[in-house]
Amino acid sequence: MAMVPKPGSPRSDGFLTSPSSSPAAAITSPAASPSLSRYESQKRRDWNTFGQYLKNHRPPLSLSRCSGAHVLEFLRYLDQFGKTKVHTPMCPFFGHPNPPSPCPCPLRQAWGSLDALIGRLRAAFEENGGKPEANPFGARAVRLYLREIREMQSKARGVSYEKKKRKKQPPPPQPQPQPRPPHPHSPSPATGAAT
Repeated sequence: MAMVPKPGSPRSDGFLTSPSSSPAAAITSPAASPSLSRYESQKRRDWNTFGQYLKNHRPPLSLSRCSGAHVLEFLRYLDQFGKTKVHTPMCPFFGHPNPPSPCPCPLRQAWGSLDALIGRLRAAFEENGGKPEANPFGARAVRLYLREIREMQSKARGVSYEKKKRKKQPPPPQPQPQPRPPHPHSPSPATGAAT
């Protein structure tokens, strides 16, 4: 029998459960939509987790007083639940994507996970009544932090985070115009017009 964690308890991925994210609440809650996409479900969980983080913050923070600095604090808090090995510059495996043996380097949240999280929270903020120009998840400091994390992890892990360029699909070949057969009542071009 699977146990459902108590609301507010940490999950294995570092996020907190909330009353609205439990399976029982999804069934009994009239506001819950059974056909949410995976993205929408994750966005809701992330939003609830951030709300819980604000409530547990000392002193407690309201969303309207939340700034980019608080978002950075939240991202640093999440690092303790990371599962991605990020080698320090002193590590012999610094820059190696597949180190041959274990090392004591810290586990962190992967850049891609943080980037996706910020994207979902940015969208959730506006869906929950926030004004785009006041969105703390779109703050310059947050963008710079994510860029710094991407560059640091790219060097430390020996992994390129460059966007993959899509191959342009060649346009479909245009059909070659077929010469039209001569009309049965017109003179053929080889014989010319009769005189």
